[in-house]
Amino acid sequence: MKKYVPDMITSMNLLCGIIGVVFAFKGRPDIAFFLMLAASAADFMDGAAARLLDAYSDMGKELDSLSDMVSFGVLPSVMLFNCSRTCMFGESWVCWVPLVIALCSGLRLAKFNVDQRQTSGFLGLPTPACALTVGSLCYFVAAEPGSFLATWCAGPVFIPVLSIVLSFLLVSSIPMFSFKFHADDPQVLKNKRMAFAFVVLAAILVVVFCRLDWSLIVLLSLTAYVLKNLVYAIAKI
Repeated sequence: MKKYVPDMITSMNLLCGIIGVVFAFKGRPDIAFFLMLAASAADFMDGAAARLLDAYSDMGKELDSLSDMVSFGVLPSVMLFNCSRTCMFGESWVCWVPLVIALCSGLRLAKFNVDQRQTSGFLGLPTPACALTVGSLCYFVAAEPGSFLATWCAGPVFIPVLSIVLSFLLVSSIPMFSFKFHADDPQVLKNKRMAFAFVVLAAILVVVFCRLDWSLIVLLSLTAYVLKNLVYAIAKI
């Protein structure tokens, strides 16, 4: 039975993504984001379970990609689409731009499955990181409608530009470090992770002291993750 455990966990990822899409269409970014977080937890645990139980399978690999497509491709696109419509108090052609994230997420996942260079790191923005960036933004805008981010989202520029930038990062070949720990990880990778941990701590302190919504911690941390990797790529670190 142990060989089915990782697939069962992966199925929970898919289920959370499907239900999240339903709530996103209903205009409930709060519930949709919590379901995205649950999907992220399942996405992390299925790999850990597969390694622990030595229960790898081709079916599990395909199921994982299909689940990620829903939870981290379709769900964030729908959330940003609905956020744009809500903030702009109507439907415009710019509201449809976020759907390109789902398209590029599919390309990203397909590329990951066949690219042997991404065993210890990533080439391009991982779909969970992209999804959580979008999900935390939508949650924060709903929780803090008077914030500057809500004002930006109400304009015709911010969300389309954000969607295009994230889509480009998804299909790019920019190296990005992963959090999959291995015993033989080089020191430079450990240093990158340690530096990111300090960034997350700083984000927590800013949010707590400024009494902002907790979702901003996720948004700030992942924004820093993207920017740090861009700096590392330019500096060839």
